Amino acid sequence: MAKFLLCDDAKFMQAVSERLLQKMGHEVIYKTNNGKDAIDYYKDHWFDIDIVMMDVVLPKMDGLQALRQLLRINPKAKVIMVTSISSSSIVQGALRAGASDYVVKPFRLSAIARAVDNTLAKT
Repeated sequence: MAKFLLCDDAKFMQAVSERLLQKMGHEVIYKTNNGKDAIDYYKDHWFDIDIVMMDVVLPKMDGLQALRQLLRINPKAKVIMVTSISSSSIVQGALRAGASDYVVKPFRLSAIARAVDNTLAKT
């Protein structure tokens, strides 16, 4: 079981993601709707979080900026980026910036499972 921080500006997507992760046997320990809040929480709780699942488009601080901040706090942070924009440049930019994997919305359980399994397999 992995512990997750979820960051998505849409409450609906937070709920869907949490349900899918729970079905897989994982636990969501914190949810937020903006990148700045995710960073603030992560600073104090990074040791309790196995994976951060973060939207690319967020208020206050976008997902790519937040990804870079997370990796400054913990260079081994595992971050799955979530985007509704299936642009390969956005996805490649996130991976180059240090994201562990990505999922394109709307997603299915199989897509989340693949990204989570791939991310957990990385050391």
